[in-house]
Amino acid sequence: MEIQENKRTSWAWIPSLYFAEGIPYVVVMALSVIMYKRLGISNTDIALYTSWLYLPWVIKPLWSPIVDILKTKRAWIVAMQLIIGAALGAVALTIPAPNFFKASLAVFWLLAFSSATHDIAADGFYMLGLSKHDQAWFVGIRSTFYRLAMITGQGLLIMLAGAIESKTGLPPVAVQVKADPTISAAANDFSFDPGSIQTPPTEGELHLVAQPEVLKLAPHPRGKAEVDALMAKAKNWNKEHGFYAGEKSAATKAQTESLWKKTLSAPLGDWLEKTFPKETIQKSAVAGNAEIVFFTLSKEPPADKNIVVNFGFEKGDKSIALREGERFTFNSKNWNTPFAAVLQLDPKLETATSATFKARSGNIPFAWSTTLLVLAALFLVFCIYHKFVLPRPASDVPTAKSGNLFAEFFKTLGSYFQKPGILTALAFILLYRFAEAQSIKLLSPFLLDAREVGGLGLTTGQVGFVYGTVGIICLTLGGLFGGFLAAKYGLKKMLPIMICAIHLPNAAFVYLSFVQPDNFFVINLCIAVEQFGYGFGFAAYMLYLLYFSDGEHKTAHYAICTGFMALGMMLPGMAAGAIQDHLGYVNFFIWVLIATIPSFGAAALIKIDPAFGKRAE
Repeated sequence: MEIQENKRTSWAWIPSLYFAEGIPYVVVMALSVIMYKRLGISNTDIALYTSWLYLPWVIKPLWSPIVDILKTKRAWIVAMQLIIGAALGAVALTIPAPNFFKASLAVFWLLAFSSATHDIAADGFYMLGLSKHDQAWFVGIRSTFYRLAMITGQGLLIMLAGAIESKTGLPPVAVQVKADPTISAAANDFSFDPGSIQTPPTEGELHLVAQPEVLKLAPHPRGKAEVDALMAKAKNWNKEHGFYAGEKSAATKAQTESLWKKTLSAPLGDWLEKTFPKETIQKSAVAGNAEIVFFTLSKEPPADKNIVVNFGFEKGDKSIALREGERFTFNSKNWNTPFAAVLQLDPKLETATSATFKARSGNIPFAWSTTLLVLAALFLVFCIYHKFVLPRPASDVPTAKSGNLFAEFFKTLGSYFQKPGILTALAFILLYRFAEAQSIKLLSPFLLDAREVGGLGLTTGQVGFVYGTVGIICLTLGGLFGGFLAAKYGLKKMLPIMICAIHLPNAAFVYLSFVQPDNFFVINLCIAVEQFGYGFGFAAYMLYLLYFSDGEHKTAHYAICTGFMALGMMLPGMAAGAIQDHLGYVNFFIWVLIATIPSFGAAALIKIDPAFGKRAE
């Protein structure tokens, strides 16, 4: 009866806690990118500055001892959720300001550090608030709600901002694009004639006009040179008529060669080029068919008003993409001059399909401020809810033994490397995902690359379906199943099965690269098996991190484990592209199978208590 009661109590806080853990991460890493893009920040600045926001998660092991030493994990969770809510509200308030980019970035830094600290405290509390058996049982549950947070941040929140945009400006205009194999490629004549677009002023409310509203494209590849020429004409026209400023070119600085480059990196690069000459792949001379959609306003806007339009994908097949015209501005000078947006088909597309694109001209700062204020309110609710719902385990106490914080910090950090079996544990943490770290970088390129260069030639929409639907379902089911079995039989007994589950399905990619099947069901089946096996086997990895972190400083030690986990993914992944370039896809995936051997070897060396994860009798 007590065990069942503990499970019911745990259901009250584990889903909400891990949903709350995922939301600020996806806001900082994904939502901020889309928000800045909608607000007119350049791609260069977005890529540079938002990439630095990942740093707090990379270095969080460095301050994890402080979370262990000071206060309880419960107190840290509640405090960080309050700060995260306040930070989200602060970002919302900076957006309407003239210098919003710098101000919002500064608050995003605070949000990122608060979120990383919340991760440390939440993971530590998970170990303190649950028995070893329940830790195993809920490991798949917590992963599922973390993934739901990712989906919410990258889907529902963006939809909310889009809906607010639609309600606060001109009526949105939909453009439907149809790929129709029954028409010839010649039907899209590639003539660029903005002068033929006439939009006489009309009575009534100001609104956008799209010509045509239904665009038909033949799914037949065209010469790359003529497609590039069409895009260049559209881009130049748009710049010349003041729809947006041209991109600023970064000033190049003359740099003296560093000692590192002179003595090591340059000689090593020369040796690699001579010893392993890179295979030259002939770039395709064809590209997907493309065509123009023109936009104008129905009448002249007020002299002091700019109408900022965001045009983008709404629904349908992502094999149809917008190549030019994501954001443009109308004013009293260019309102009746047509803006040229370029839409293009994936060159591998052969069947009939369609997609809808929508042009919105709402109050974008208001939309994103409102969305972030909703999130701020949500975190205030999380803070209050967890203040009352989180249990108070007796073991959740500060670990400081003296008043010297500096000494306690280094003692906690050093105690990790004094744990029994540290060398074999580090080998396991670094090598368990050694093969996956390499394959994961090349899976999408393999699916997208043309068959002539060893890929499967899937369209963008097909890849989105494979991983966004089939893949995510199987990954989640695998994680849940792995957690339940580990809770039933214990991690030690399940580890051999789980390590096989995460690695052996890599053989599916050897098969796919060797056979290159064109049957989409077969490709989906292979990905489903691989993703289910990955979710199932990854549960063992997470449980081992929990097992090895157990002890006096489990919160700090778990954060250090996750730091080594990130390192184990980063280093092999950096070399994956070069390896695939030299080996080709078939040999690369054979190499990935071979690269699983160190993982099996490291798993054979670690020691695990047979009772870990199993229900205590």
